[in-house]
Amino acid sequence: MPTMTASEAADVFRREPDQFLDVGAGEAAYRRVGTGPDVLFVHGWPVSGATFRTLLPHLVDHVTCHLIDFPSAGSSRFDADTPLTIRQHITTVQRVVDLLELDRVAVVGHDSGGLIARHAMAGDSRLRAMGLINTEPPETGWRFKAFIAARHLPGLSAGLGWVAGKPRIRRIGLVLGDAFADSSLLDGEFDEFFLRPLHEIPARRDAAVKLLRSFDMELVTELPDIHRRIDVPVQLVWGDQDPFFPIDKARAMVDTFPDARLETIEGAGLFSHEERPAEVARALLPTLTGQH
Repeated sequence: MPTMTASEAADVFRREPDQFLDVGAGEAAYRRVGTGPDVLFVHGWPVSGATFRTLLPHLVDHVTCHLIDFPSAGSSRFDADTPLTIRQHITTVQRVVDLLELDRVAVVGHDSGGLIARHAMAGDSRLRAMGLINTEPPETGWRFKAFIAARHLPGLSAGLGWVAGKPRIRRIGLVLGDAFADSSLLDGEFDEFFLRPLHEIPARRDAAVKLLRSFDMELVTELPDIHRRIDVPVQLVWGDQDPFFPIDKARAMVDTFPDARLETIEGAGLFSHEERPAEVARALLPTLTGQH
């Protein structure tokens, strides 16, 4: 039996972080749990390190989990003048690895966190393995392209806050509902950790929009070259119902790495690790523990 329950894992993110890391553009909140080989977890937009709470009960007996909240998210510290860009987040990951003195580390990234992790760690001799969960492939689907195209719409911050606070509206497929195969998972802890803060805290909402507007599609088109520099075992884990990054794009991505394999999670969407945490953890662990 796992030594950590799902409730205990969620509580990790309800308490104060273990420390704050000065990353040169705000302070990243940092938490550490588990024992074993070091694994750094990199979250995407617009969530925080708490998105990995579902995996922790399945991982903490096998690996040491290092969890951060980027400035703009979760418990991090930032203000209106803090530089908040995807490229700055790439630097933040590099800075975190330096500050924590992680000389031999696996990195797990989800969604844009996977994009950030790949750019940050490609060619880094400290990287020993990588896990990527439903993240940008070099060729994205129309749903992602439409989402990115809307990032400069006027009133986006207010609209995001309104949608986040309307459970019936956010469950609509082309709003937020299709991020999950089961849209009811937008409620409960997902609402507590991610949607409610966007609805209730203007600074958090404005920071999320500022970050989204910084997105540069060159980061995606550069991925084939980035992948060739990641010469460690890479485990891709994919919800097959993800409309943002379709499973066929993930299959095509496998051969762009020197050493990668793909595990499909049936009946899960973009947040496959929140829908099927045991299956995702089981797919990741051999690579994270060095058994592949």
